[in-house]
Amino acid sequence: MSAAPAKPVVLGSWFARDLADMAVTWQAEPAPDPKLLILNEPLAADLGLDPDWLRGPDGVGLLTGTVVRDGAAPVAQAYSGHQFGGFVPRLGDGRALLLGELTDTEGRLRDLHLKGSGRTPFARGGDGLAAVGPMLREYVISEAMHALGIPTTRSLAVVATGRPVHRDTALPGAVLARVADSHLRVGSFQFAAATGDAALLRRLADHAIARHAPAAAQADNPYVALFESTVAVQAELIARWMLVGFIHGVMNTDNMTISGETIDYGPCAFMDGYHPGTVFSSIDSGGRYAYGNQPGIAMWNLARFAETLLPLFDEDTDRAIAVATQALDGFRTRYEAAWLTGMCSKLGLADCADASLVEDLLTQLAQSQVDFTSFFRQLARAVGGDREPSRGLFLDLAAFDAWLERWLALNPDAALMDRTNPVYIPRNHLVEQALATATGGDLGPVEELLSAVTEPYVERPGLERYAEPAPDSFGPYQTFCGT
Repeated sequence: MSAAPAKPVVLGSWFARDLADMAVTWQAEPAPDPKLLILNEPLAADLGLDPDWLRGPDGVGLLTGTVVRDGAAPVAQAYSGHQFGGFVPRLGDGRALLLGELTDTEGRLRDLHLKGSGRTPFARGGDGLAAVGPMLREYVISEAMHALGIPTTRSLAVVATGRPVHRDTALPGAVLARVADSHLRVGSFQFAAATGDAALLRRLADHAIARHAPAAAQADNPYVALFESTVAVQAELIARWMLVGFIHGVMNTDNMTISGETIDYGPCAFMDGYHPGTVFSSIDSGGRYAYGNQPGIAMWNLARFAETLLPLFDEDTDRAIAVATQALDGFRTRYEAAWLTGMCSKLGLADCADASLVEDLLTQLAQSQVDFTSFFRQLARAVGGDREPSRGLFLDLAAFDAWLERWLALNPDAALMDRTNPVYIPRNHLVEQALATATGGDLGPVEELLSAVTEPYVERPGLERYAEPAPDSFGPYQTFCGT
C-alpha cells in the first residue's frame, strides 16, 4: 500500500461533462507488471504532483489509467480528420484516454492524457497498445521541443506495462502519460460539424474559447476571434518548427491543436542537411508533409477549420466565407514575420532589412547539404575572425565568401546567435541508438540524450557527439508512426 500523495490528486472532467457527445467513457487495460521507466519530476512538480507518490503503486496506477481517482471520468475523445488530404469522418482516440483535467501550480488547466492504454471504440482494428521505443521517442522529442521554447504537449512519464506488443516482432509494451493545455484539434471541430448538430458545434467552440481564447468572448463575434487566435498561434508555432529544422511528418487535421501546441510525435524528425524537400516519414511517399511544405499545409488545415466555423461566423454563407478568408490571409503575414525575425536572430542581427541575405544563405545551404543545426553555431565563430569552420562546409567557396562579407558588414552579435541556435537537438541517429538500447532494457543512453537536449544552448564538455551530424554510415533515414 503506497502512502497518500502530499496533496490529493484532483482530476476534473470538464470535457467529459460539457462535450459528452464527443466522448466515450472508457477504462484503460490492465498493466500486468507495470514498471516506471522515466518520470519527469520537474513537470510533476509544476503540476502539483508528488514525484515520490507517483513512483509508488497508486501513482503508477494513475500513470497507466488502471487506478481511477475519485471524481475522474476517463474518456476516449471523438474527432475526425483529413489524413494526407482524404477526409475520415470518425477517427478518435483509438489507443488513448483523457484521464481528466488538473490545475497546475500557476493556476492553468491542463489535460492529463494517456497513449498506449488499450483499445477503445475508435481503435479501428488496432490493438490500442504502444511499444516502449515510440513512447520514449515522444518523451525525448517533446521535452527537447519544450527546452527549445516551442509550444508542445509535455511528457510526464513512460511506464512499461509488462505486456508484449506484437508488430513485426514482439516488443515490450508501454504507456505514455502526457500533458497538454488541451487535446482540442481541428479534427474535433470537423467531427462536431459533420454531425450536423449546430448546438454541439457551438458548445465545442464555447469550450475552446474558455480554455484557449478567453478574450475572444468579449469580441463582436467570439467565433471569428477564436479562429483568428488559432491562426496566430499556429503561424508562430510553424515558424518555430522551421527555425530548428523540425519536421512533424504527419500534419493531418487531427494533429493540429487549437492551443497552438505541437502534438503527436509519430514519424517526426529533425533535419540534418538543409533541404526544403526533406521527408523522413515512411508513409509520406508523395512528400505532402515535407519540411518546406509545412507552412502551406498549416494554412490548408486552418482553411478546413474555418469551414467548420462558417455557420458561427455569419448566417449568410457568402459573408461568412469573406470573413474566414480575411482572417486566414493573416496566417501568411504572421508566419513570414515570425520566421524572418527568428532567422535574423539566428544570424545575430537585430533586423533583416534585406531578406535576400537569408534567402541567399538558404540556397547555398541546400546546394551544399550543410547541417542545419551545427552551421549556425560554427558561423558565430566567424564574428570573432574564425571563418574556416563555416567556410569548410560549402562547395562553392566564392559564393559563400561573398555572402559572408555581406553578413559581417552588418555587425552580427555572436552572443545572440549562441542564445538562439541550439548546440544539441535529438539527432536522428542518436535517438535510434538510444531507443534500441532502451528496448533491450538499458535506459542509460536515453537519460544521457535527455540531459543534452533539455539544455540545448549550453555547450558542455563530454557531449561532443551529441552536437555532431550523423555519420555517413547512418544512411537514408526513415521514420514510422509507431502505432
